Amino acid sequence: MPQYKHLFFDLDHTLWDFDANARETLTDIYAFFELDKKITAPFDDFYRKYLYHNEILWDRYHKGLISADELKWKRMWRTLLDFKIGDEALAKDISAKFLEILPTKKILFPHTKEILIYLKKKNYTLHLITNGFEKTQWSKLNNSGLGEFFTHVITSEASNSLKPKKEIFDYAMDMANASLPESIMIGDNPEVDIQGAMNAGMDAVFVNHINATTALDPTYTVYHLKELEAIF
Repeated sequence: MPQYKHLFFDLDHTLWDFDANARETLTDIYAFFELDKKITAPFDDFYRKYLYHNEILWDRYHKGLISADELKWKRMWRTLLDFKIGDEALAKDISAKFLEILPTKKILFPHTKEILIYLKKKNYTLHLITNGFEKTQWSKLNNSGLGEFFTHVITSEASNSLKPKKEIFDYAMDMANASLPESIMIGDNPEVDIQGAMNAGMDAVFVNHINATTALDPTYTVYHLKELEAIF
């Protein structure tokens, strides 16, 4: 078995439960903007539409087709349009409020802190590589109590690159003073985390929380975080 020293985690959907935290945030926003007076459909419909548009626009952002600013407000704009609300100013206000509230949420996947404590005790050096926004990701880490576990946090903004591009992994190697043979990527997204690691020549653990299928062949696959104990 390779002698890994540096473990590079993804944050959203891997450790920090984005969907659950987004649901709580959108519930708060629904009340704050009194959207129940504008939208006749149930909140769950609004939430599902948001997740749908968020996924599509993140994919476009990963591919360099839209900017970060476009991603932030257009996911709200498209969601509102599905309910026949063509109010760009409202979409931008909702986006700003969403980004203010979301990083304060603290829902983690089961065993997150348990496995990070386990790995630190075994003297692995832990880092993050995230396509999230610098300020937002640091706020998530600090509010959820995860910041103390990571030596380096590499964001797309700081590195001027995005997973799955090789450049963000090269940047991470330089930041951590690590080599590829002693490093491994741990993430939930096959196209972004696993393919990105493969592009960089790095081993990868696919954290498959949702039993997704992929044509890729990651070095390891786990279905919940506690299974990482069998690898490390």
